[in-house]
Amino acid sequence: MIGNALLAWLHYLGFALMLACLALEHRLFRPAADAATLRTVARIDGLYGILAGLQIGTGIARMFAEKGAGYYLHNPVFHAKLGLFVLVGLLSIYPTVSFIRLRRQAESGSRQLAERTLRRVVMLIRVELLGMLVLPLLAALMARGVGA
Repeated sequence: MIGNALLAWLHYLGFALMLACLALEHRLFRPAADAATLRTVARIDGLYGILAGLQIGTGIARMFAEKGAGYYLHNPVFHAKLGLFVLVGLLSIYPTVSFIRLRRQAESGSRQLAERTLRRVVMLIRVELLGMLVLPLLAALMARGVGA
């Protein structure tokens, strides 16, 4: 019982930290950012990726430790939640590649990332944030038996 509570806590904590990473990326990523800021954004983005992996791990552990895989695998709300998580992950690829490219350019003394690319990165981070804000709603619906 305590093990399940700790697992749930790690899952919630991981989610909160992922959300914080995205908010920090959104706050720090600016067209005029210097190399040090871009390194920080890239590190935050790396942490975001690690946390996403931990979310998957704790989510799978919870699936088997709590209600059982059958409950989740036959629940359409779970599929929506998992699909949204995957979508957010896929959306994060473009910003990650852009952060790496821009950081390398800044360290070499030149930055040539187009304004259009910068706007696209900011918009994708905002869409990721929106997706992340919907995930707890889907989790709450699942916890109340919706879709079961």
